[in-house]
Amino acid sequence: MNEADVRDLLREVEDPDLGEDIVSLSLVNAVDVDDGVARVSLALGAPYAPNETEIATRVREVLSEAGLEVDLTAKLPSSLSQSEQVLPGVKNVIAVASGKGGVGKSTVAVNLAAGLSQLGARVGLFDADVYGPNVPRMVAADDHPQATAEETIVPPEKYGMKLMSMAFLVGEDDPVIWRGPMVHKILTQLVEDVEWGELDYLVLDLPPGTGDTQLTILQTLPLTGAVIVTTPQEVALDDARKGLRMFGTHDTNVLGVVENMSSFVCPDCGNSHDIFGSGGGKALADETDLPYLGGVPLDPAVRTGGDGGEPIVLEEDNGTADAFRVLTENVANNVGVVNRMKLRSQK
Repeated sequence: MNEADVRDLLREVEDPDLGEDIVSLSLVNAVDVDDGVARVSLALGAPYAPNETEIATRVREVLSEAGLEVDLTAKLPSSLSQSEQVLPGVKNVIAVASGKGGVGKSTVAVNLAAGLSQLGARVGLFDADVYGPNVPRMVAADDHPQATAEETIVPPEKYGMKLMSMAFLVGEDDPVIWRGPMVHKILTQLVEDVEWGELDYLVLDLPPGTGDTQLTILQTLPLTGAVIVTTPQEVALDDARKGLRMFGTHDTNVLGVVENMSSFVCPDCGNSHDIFGSGGGKALADETDLPYLGGVPLDPAVRTGGDGGEPIVLEEDNGTADAFRVLTENVANNVGVVNRMKLRSQK
């Protein structure tokens, strides 16, 4: 059996999102057959995304049924050299954003990052909310960054995530009073001077709104996509639309919409109450033709986990944790879709 035979077999494997076979979609980088072993490189770039895992599983099944041993690798092709890439070791950069404060954006960012790490991915969490950095508290990060002899920054780790935040660099109660140029400078340094290493996902917790920080991130980093966080109420949805327009103006993919605080289940009576309304996030996703990533209930345990530094997504046998796990898998799947659609458009 030769390379052409293997490629013919791989036409039996269909992309569950794009609906075509992986050979036609140019998802097979290279094939080498030697002594009954098929070494296949796939153009997949969303590690631990359920749908990309399914593709890899089907490849193994099809080739194994043909009597071949299978050696799989995955790598997205890049037109940039290593020196030209802003973050050469980072596969995907995900921004978590909201149009307004108070909708639980940081909570979603922390639990998304922790959820990806729980799946087995290599994850970084960058708290880019310069004026109100909360991430270190929300993961109980006691260690601080260390400087190397080359004046780069080694980030601390917690729950398998590499962390960076303005909170590490200023006093606990010190306000950050900076104008736009200073924000741009410090954010650029925090990104480029940090030794992120090899990461599958770098999650950015952006500040609310559409100001200098967001503009710097959009101009500086190669974002794979953004996650928009809202609550069901109309006031939050109005501001979420502004955030969507900001990303659209800068040609940034939006991975989908999260509806936080979607309902509250009374622990005493068991009834569900729509405190902030109902269905607003899903309606926004439908209105803008974007994926709906899921709803997260209003749960006191989320607040407890955030204040105590234990992301709720890491809990077992918990309905709210399950909601965050569904959200995490949907985000990872959509990262994969964005990457694979880009390859298809380049055919």
